[in-house]
Amino acid sequence: MAKADFISQLRDLGFDPQEPASDKVYFEYTVPVGRNIGKKILMGFVVSNDFPMNCPTGPHILAIDEGWVEHPQNIHNQNFGANLPVGLQQGWRYWSRPCPSWNNERTVRYYLAHIKNVFMSI
Repeated sequence: MAKADFISQLRDLGFDPQEPASDKVYFEYTVPVGRNIGKKILMGFVVSNDFPMNCPTGPHILAIDEGWVEHPQNIHNQNFGANLPVGLQQGWRYWSRPCPSWNNERTVRYYLAHIKNVFMSI
């Protein structure tokens, strides 16, 4: 397994992942719950080639829709967009939200359920 498996699992879930650099993956995502429900974002992860042994990073988020509400804790600017097309290079925010139960089920579906729980906390 490797980052290619992460991308394949995203595609199987209906996403269109982009791979701007050897360790980065991002895709458009519509927030399903919480104060940002229905808002579109670009959500990115740093995924190492030892996936699924190790969990991807917490999400890197670039709001597309207006009125985005930030999580109140542990958020900071990030250079995730360094290799992205012009217009997508600035404004990424990193949400440090580890998945403590990663060893229960090491899949993209499981990890996105964790991210959904993070969105519920806003």
